[in-house]
Amino acid sequence: MNNLNYGIIGNCRTAALISEAGSIDWLCMPDFDSPSVFAKILDNDKGGEFSIHVNDSYKISQHYLDRTNILITKFSNNVDAFEVIDFMPRYKTEDGLYYNAPEIYRYIRYISGSPTVRFRYKPALNYAITPTTTVKNSKFIKSYNLKGAYDSIYLYTEFDFEDLLNENDIVIKKNGFFLISYNQKLIKIDIQRVYLEYQRTKVYWMNWVNRTTIFPLYQYEIIRSALVLKLLTYNRTGAILAAATTSLPEIIGESRNWDYRYCWIRDTSMVIETLLRMNHVGTAQDFFRFLLNIITDKDEDLQIMYGIRGEKKLPEKVLDHLSGYKNSKPVRIGNAAYLQKQHDIYGILMDVILKSFQTFPQTLDTCEELWTIVRGIVRIVENSWFKPDRGIWEIRREQKHFVISKVLSWVAIDRAVKLAELFNNHDLAMQWRKVGDKIKNDVIMNGWNNKIKSFTQSYGDNYMDAANLLMEKYGFIEANNPMYISTVMNIKKELLRNGLMFRYYNHDGFGIPKNSFTICTFWMIEALYKIGHKEEARELFFNLLKYSNHLGLYSEGIDMETGELLGNFPQAYSHLALVQTAILLNENIEKETQVQFIKP
Repeated sequence: MNNLNYGIIGNCRTAALISEAGSIDWLCMPDFDSPSVFAKILDNDKGGEFSIHVNDSYKISQHYLDRTNILITKFSNNVDAFEVIDFMPRYKTEDGLYYNAPEIYRYIRYISGSPTVRFRYKPALNYAITPTTTVKNSKFIKSYNLKGAYDSIYLYTEFDFEDLLNENDIVIKKNGFFLISYNQKLIKIDIQRVYLEYQRTKVYWMNWVNRTTIFPLYQYEIIRSALVLKLLTYNRTGAILAAATTSLPEIIGESRNWDYRYCWIRDTSMVIETLLRMNHVGTAQDFFRFLLNIITDKDEDLQIMYGIRGEKKLPEKVLDHLSGYKNSKPVRIGNAAYLQKQHDIYGILMDVILKSFQTFPQTLDTCEELWTIVRGIVRIVENSWFKPDRGIWEIRREQKHFVISKVLSWVAIDRAVKLAELFNNHDLAMQWRKVGDKIKNDVIMNGWNNKIKSFTQSYGDNYMDAANLLMEKYGFIEANNPMYISTVMNIKKELLRNGLMFRYYNHDGFGIPKNSFTICTFWMIEALYKIGHKEEARELFFNLLKYSNHLGLYSEGIDMETGELLGNFPQAYSHLALVQTAILLNENIEKETQVQFIKP
């Protein structure tokens, strides 16, 4: 596999990556951020896998069941054929709660002939740090650790245990199943039960899509991206992950390898904004619950990121025994970026708080709690906007006066002013407006490089930064302003290559970036469209769609030369930007046909 040709399945508790050949190469249990059960994607030999092997006569194809996160891999040689239907259960129970147990169903659907197959079931618990022992009894196969932290999983199947564990040939003559469960099951698991869970899960995802506002153009792309964003939500707390993986490299063979199984306030706020535009209010409400739970004191500053349960310490650890994706070391768990100061997070969060008040009613107590957070953020911004930070790209060397950090500090104040006016607190609005004016004037004075006619990456330099494309999106400057137009064209000239965007092109402590950053290409498309270069924007969008994998999924970045997907996968950042851009490109559709709802 030369590319990230994986499908993702999940149930808002955990997720798995399944290769185009049907192998489970990444799975953490019981939660997204738990130690891995299968991690072949990070070490081909040690990581562990649940793979499917057939002879060369078989053609393998893969697709999602329409409007679901259920993945179907078909094996056929025109005579012998079967399908593997992979899913994690998720549905609403009679008491109104969601069932999303940490388990994977592999429903083997017989189609024709006498297909012969070998299964390789090799769990490697706890990131394969210590050996995993696998034993069988009359009801299940159990795998567990003998050394280190104890962990275990259970496999239920109607296939012969010995044939499975010895990787013997198995002739499929009827429908069958595998169930990988973190917990020992207390009910009988048979094919009827598996089929019932499949139908329940299918109905859940179809109903979820049915509530999604979509547009006539790019329906498939919008729906698939929306499903990815929902899949990356952690149902228990309302947190949203940046991606489902760790240590998939930004550049093959280099050390830009990070753990993205956490909740970034910036990324999550952007996801919430996107889902609000698509009529998914419940996910936004869940996130605000998460926010209220992590900010427990009035004087508490926001971290840039948290664990999915609200953890505030996310120390990094290197797993030296794993070779890494395509031998790209190190493999990291944890993320030391949680210690960084990034001023941009306040503006993006305040923007989505304002949109939430404008979109759906809040209870009085929630309003008051959010208003307390708003006032707290204003105090923080007032005391920090003029200081250097690490910026939106989490630069790990020296802090700078990043332009986009100042711009988004202004956004925080601007949205606070609007909220104050919403609550009829006009005196406070007037007071805060003066702060916002001060920040804006500072950006215009120091962030604009008159020599090159552009806003730059940071005060006093001449580097371009794709993040400055967001200046118009968040209302700092109008699209027809010559300063913005000139900035867009300068960024395009310096950072656009072969239809793909660098986020910046200057040394960042690890060297000069070599690959594109997917969300930045979407930002460029939006910016070009806004300044009137609509046909060029559409062409860039059409070109970018070609870079998704075979299932329409995107990672963080794309190799400029080969088109290979790189970075953690699938990336919420990339998919939220796709949705936002696709909606923008629908703007010329007749008003009466612009918004559609998918019928049952």
